[in-house]
Amino acid sequence: MVKCMRFFVIILVMSLRATYACADFTPTNPPRSYILMDWDTGTVMAQYNENNPYPIASVTKVMTMLLCMEAIEENRMSFEDVVTASDYACSMGGSQIYLEPGEQMSVKDLIKSVAVASANDSCVALAEHLYGSTDSFVEAMNQRAKALGMKNTHFVNCNGLDADNHYSSAMDVAIMSRELLKYDKIRPFLSIWMDSVRNGAFGLSNTNKLIRFYPGAIGVKTGSTTNAKYCLSAGATKNDLTLLAVVLGAETTDQRFQTAKELLNYGFANYEIKTIVNKNENMGTVEIKKGKVPQVDIVPEKDFKLLFGKNENKKPKIILNILEDVSAPIFKGQVLGTAEILDNTNKITINLVATEDIERIELVDVFLDLLKKWTFK
Repeated sequence: MVKCMRFFVIILVMSLRATYACADFTPTNPPRSYILMDWDTGTVMAQYNENNPYPIASVTKVMTMLLCMEAIEENRMSFEDVVTASDYACSMGGSQIYLEPGEQMSVKDLIKSVAVASANDSCVALAEHLYGSTDSFVEAMNQRAKALGMKNTHFVNCNGLDADNHYSSAMDVAIMSRELLKYDKIRPFLSIWMDSVRNGAFGLSNTNKLIRFYPGAIGVKTGSTTNAKYCLSAGATKNDLTLLAVVLGAETTDQRFQTAKELLNYGFANYEIKTIVNKNENMGTVEIKKGKVPQVDIVPEKDFKLLFGKNENKKPKIILNILEDVSAPIFKGQVLGTAEILDNTNKITINLVATEDIERIELVDVFLDLLKKWTFK
């Protein structure tokens, strides 16, 4: 049986989705498409043609890097793995590090080459190493896009070279960029300005000027081809607020960077982020039947943050739903309730979990406890 212990905590904060007048912001010289998204909450602050499909050039490599990071996180690949370049990988044109057939390089250096120098040959080498062939890797890219809810995306290759039926949208690029930035280990690669591989023999230089000239920039990926024109997924952090600005189809490289800067400046000037529920915050206790300890504290599974406009003053509620009739054993991290965060139109639910293990009390434990009490008396 579940008993809902409901009580309300009123916090001054905006709604889960920002909807106020200044959301009509438009850059000075708009490209084909753009979007500004908050990384923590996924809230969209400005957009134009955000769901229209367009070629995205090397911004495609965001998904390539995402699959690589997921493989590393799941121990299917490591940064220390050595990759042998195939003839096919070495045949890629465009941006590259000029891999030679049979040349061996670590996964770490290949990912760095993709993130910094947008190396097409490195993308293919990683794809073949991870999935055996680029066809299988591209299939995995499309499956991951579907799982992420990317509704206007279809990949044909892993590097973004112009190809029929290869496209995405500003919204979808923001979605996969947001997912990529969840991996802390990729962030140092994305913000490299200049570096090298082959023990310093081959230099790498990032085409993302924001890394050098925009305070708080954290990448993410540039791209340009004849069909895609100039594209950019740009992230930046200021005062704990991380924003993603995606620009597709700019006529010039300066236009894409200028548009991204205007979007980021707008976001930082008009919004801020607050932690509403802290993962270390005690949200209550759960009574445990047949446990060596009679109750356990519960905390949020993770921090929960809300984006709000600097002039907003709304009051969402937090409603706790805590289980009862819970029996041992209990394991640390086990879900024992939920916290619902609500405003007038939205509801987000986060799990509340046990802070420690609670072992089940056995008959022998009861006997020993009675023996101790009898001995003491």
